[in-house]
Amino acid sequence: MKTTQQIIDAITGQGMLPLYFHPDATTSIEILRALHRAGVRSIEYTNRGATALSNFEQLIAIRNAEMPEVILGVGTIKNLQQAKAYLSVGADFLVSPGYDAEVAAYCVERDIFFGPGCMSPTEIMTAENAGIKFVKLFPGNMLGPEYMSSIRDIFPLMVFMPTGGVDTTAESITAWYSSGVKAVGMGSKLVSKSLMEAHDYAGIEAIAKKVLNIIAEVRK
Repeated sequence: MKTTQQIIDAITGQGMLPLYFHPDATTSIEILRALHRAGVRSIEYTNRGATALSNFEQLIAIRNAEMPEVILGVGTIKNLQQAKAYLSVGADFLVSPGYDAEVAAYCVERDIFFGPGCMSPTEIMTAENAGIKFVKLFPGNMLGPEYMSSIRDIFPLMVFMPTGGVDTTAESITAWYSSGVKAVGMGSKLVSKSLMEAHDYAGIEAIAKKVLNIIAEVRK
């Protein structure tokens, strides 16, 4: 199991975290492969459907067999029961849409990466005081880069990643990075419903490559 800091380094090193869910296991696997071909090495699969856990088990098996260097975590964790279920089948890290004290305590004690979704300074303070080092700024589209700019000096040690409202354009990514984030979470703008439904894995790969290239340029 990788440490919290190792996961933080991997996500911030990559500069973005793609997240997706599809009810079909085969489609989920092919998306994983497409992201891997694009050069993505840290990926979040979201716990958003009845098949999510069984699909994730299959993704872990494919990862272990074909791409052992990939860090594979799970998002939309809402309680400790879900957290334990995914950790038991091999999740490398956990992400949540909100802050859950039980999950935070469990993960901090065991040095497991937990990235809670936080919106307000109060939520960020609560996470920080519990020992959390990485926060998902969510929903990013409601908050925006200006919000991030206004709070970053209050939380100099916290690593921020907005999710929601981050587009695949240089303009959007530049604005967020200029505001002080260390990575961007990208869901439907990166792995879109239309591309998934069309099984356009080459399209997903191309967009992921484009985003990685934009981030590399922005960081220069």
